[in-house]
Amino acid sequence: MDPLFWPSETNGFRRFTPESLAAIDERIAKKKKQQDKVNGENKDQGVEEDKLTPQLDLKTCKKLPSLYGDLPVELIGEPLEDFDPYYSDHKTFMVINKRRTIFRFSAMPALCIFGPFNPVRKAAIKILIHS
Repeated sequence: MDPLFWPSETNGFRRFTPESLAAIDERIAKKKKQQDKVNGENKDQGVEEDKLTPQLDLKTCKKLPSLYGDLPVELIGEPLEDFDPYYSDHKTFMVINKRRTIFRFSAMPALCIFGPFNPVRKAAIKILIHS
């Protein structure tokens, strides 16, 4: 099987933690640094880089495909790290409900007050994704 279409581990669900957010910040900084370097070298050249696009089977409000495996019961309705490569350098996390529907949320503070780990925001997300 092609490793691009089949995940390396079938149960790759990981909780979204402050460490996850720090890793995303590092990837964003690294990508920005690389882009600045490339832009400085290719100012005169019209080189266009390949743009990564979101996977169609992992779109928001779609069902999680069965090839990703079963979601453990304790992770239903919990913030998870996004496993779509497109979102690896975006401050987002995903939440999957009982019906395996994907919801994606920003990890930026809501209303400049409620961070992604705030209990009020977690309660609001649980209410929002309830089937």
